[in-house]
Amino acid sequence: MVNIDSTILPAISLISATIADFNAFPISPNFDIRTVAKVAETIPTHSWEFGTSAEAQLELYNPELSVFGATPFPVPSVPKSQVRALNYAANTVDFGTGYSALAKGDGSAGDPASLGVSAVMLGKTNATFADAAQQTVNGLLQDVPRFWNGAISHRADVPQLWADFMYMVPPFLAYYAADTEDLQLLQDTVRQCELYRQILQSNTTDLKGVWMHVMGTGYQDTGLWSTGNAWAAAGMTRQAIDNLTQYIKEIVDGAMTAQKDGGLLRNYLDNLDSNGHGFGEISGSSLLASAVYRMAVLQPQVFSQNYVAWADSIRMTITGNGTDGNPHITSTGIATPAVNPMAWQDTTPFTSGSPEGQAFIVLMYAGWRDCVKAGQCSTGSGALRKRMHGGLHRYSHLIHGSS
Repeated sequence: MVNIDSTILPAISLISATIADFNAFPISPNFDIRTVAKVAETIPTHSWEFGTSAEAQLELYNPELSVFGATPFPVPSVPKSQVRALNYAANTVDFGTGYSALAKGDGSAGDPASLGVSAVMLGKTNATFADAAQQTVNGLLQDVPRFWNGAISHRADVPQLWADFMYMVPPFLAYYAADTEDLQLLQDTVRQCELYRQILQSNTTDLKGVWMHVMGTGYQDTGLWSTGNAWAAAGMTRQAIDNLTQYIKEIVDGAMTAQKDGGLLRNYLDNLDSNGHGFGEISGSSLLASAVYRMAVLQPQVFSQNYVAWADSIRMTITGNGTDGNPHITSTGIATPAVNPMAWQDTTPFTSGSPEGQAFIVLMYAGWRDCVKAGQCSTGSGALRKRMHGGLHRYSHLIHGSS
């Protein structure tokens, strides 16, 4: 079990006051973001959906506690009752053992780790969560199959590399490493990103830099799935490490050259059949836009205004109507059309509410809002300017050993 450091408990009242004063919706995206966010909380049923929703809630309601806040480390001790994301995660974790300590019987080695950041934060006041986080780290490093190049498998039974893994595992391992000041683990986490890129980055397309979805034993999807590329780029963005900036840029650059469908990225980026696998959809589009907004704050010299304009074009498309004439955000807060989250090669656009798609819209809004506050994005009013980054420098400090 992990000991709880009671020396930081007096800070709870100060943090709680900041939490209570925060307005999560200071600017309007021209759709009902509050209802979208509510749906993102209520419809998840799988571990990665719970984890992604928890991350979206943290960035939306408590950005100061996320890795994009000014001082994410040391991880503060806050009561879960004061943090919507932590209360949500605490109620959705299904304790197991090893790599599945946060979601027993999941079948995936990587997906339970999507709840890992929440578990680290909850672990500051509850040793059960701290122990589960530690078990998850140890299980991933010691028990999960490895690909031939040393990359940790996303699946528990056979070596398979999924682009999805990049949002679930590396951000958690990096967060855990920073919290425990484990330089070796942080370096190993960056190495995992390099190993995944080595295998999944496509070399057979005009869309240079983008990734294939799945490679490995038993199942492969060598298609350029937009959501897979977004998972990878957004996951590396959450690590906020200088070394990964180029990898993120490669994916975004490739996606920016892809031909859109109705202003949205196509489900498979290079498939131009809008009635097949090439229909425009909100999931990959909004998550990749969220990554651009974050990187425009973290690395504005690299992700300059042309990148912001591209993300803005996706956000503005989502505020309007689709090619079928129906609004992308319905009156009940459902974001459409999405890729079927359980059948990504389904050619029928998913319109009943994608759990991950809903969370991606929230992440896009939170990223845009914080980019406006940082003065790197605009609402047209020039308001809400406040620098909100710090995670980048904290992780880089550990990697480079500088003061």
